Amino acid sequence: MSDLTPFEQLLRASDVRLPSAWQAAWEEAEDIMRIEHPEGYDVLEVGRLAYDSLHDDLKPAALDALFYGWWEAEQDRKARTAQAGGAR
Repeated sequence: MSDLTPFEQLLRASDVRLPSAWQAAWEEAEDIMRIEHPEGYDVLEVGRLAYDSLHDDLKPAALDALFYGWWEAEQDRKARTAQAGGAR
């Protein structure tokens, strides 16, 4: 007997993965930053906004996820900058 709802069973059967709370917070924060700062923004600002938007009970678990999400994005930014000829 499964504890899954029919909707959850359908998602699982279709191999659909729902985003985590912090992934959703990150994507929303990134959308906000893109709209408010079309000239550009730092990925760290996205992480701060995402973290601040979470409910307090989610923050301890999200800190690592957001940090590593930021870290990976920052490493990617540095690699692209270096490839463009302007290491930063």
